[in-house]
Amino acid sequence: MIAENGKRVLNQSTSRTLVLSLLAGFYIAFGAQLATIVTHDAAGVIGDGLTRFVAGSVFSLGLILVVICGAELFTGNSLLTKAALHGHITWSNIARNWVVVLAGNLVGSLLFAWMMFHSQLWEQGQIAERAIAIAQAKVELSFSAALIRGILCNWLVCLAVFMATAARDVSGKILACYVPIMAFVASGFEHSIANMYYIPTGLLLSGVSGLEAPHITWGGFLANLVPVTLGNILGGVIFVGFAYWYIHLRGTKKA
Repeated sequence: MIAENGKRVLNQSTSRTLVLSLLAGFYIAFGAQLATIVTHDAAGVIGDGLTRFVAGSVFSLGLILVVICGAELFTGNSLLTKAALHGHITWSNIARNWVVVLAGNLVGSLLFAWMMFHSQLWEQGQIAERAIAIAQAKVELSFSAALIRGILCNWLVCLAVFMATAARDVSGKILACYVPIMAFVASGFEHSIANMYYIPTGLLLSGVSGLEAPHITWGGFLANLVPVTLGNILGGVIFVGFAYWYIHLRGTKKA
């Protein structure tokens, strides 16, 4: 199946890839905003640990939509390296796909952040405070911490995609997506596409809520996005793409 996805990259038009990547940006943002709203006042009731578990549980909606409905997610496409290592596609094919998909994911995430801002849902309860706190925590990470959290995150995300690809029915695909995604969110790992929603949303809200958020700037967004994206690439490519190519396909003939 991974090889088939690689061949799809060769045959799929840039415009189609862009539309699918826009959708993936929207889908991940759906999960992120749901996690924000559901948990905005939960910590004082159920504690921090269970709040993280609930956030991860509802955030998994994002990858479930990507996998079941079909979309191009940059982090999941780290698995394309397995197809390249086996000779189904070239590294230039992967680089071109990653650039288009990353751009589409970014635009989709930013558009969703803009829509959520203008929906005025953040005016209810402590939703704005929660969204700003999430963004603030992310932009305050050091480069090394963001990099390592990015590695660990996409290790789990790519395992989720890998398992969902192997699942034979919709319920199996949903379960395959749910457990690793819940785990990465609850653990506090960093997902580049989710952060394309979280941090801009915090930036927009900090400008109108009256809450102080000195580090939430576009520069802070970029300072988080670079190491997290690099970490996501390393985690998916090395620990899933390369590892399972080496285990299952190294030394075998290309089909």
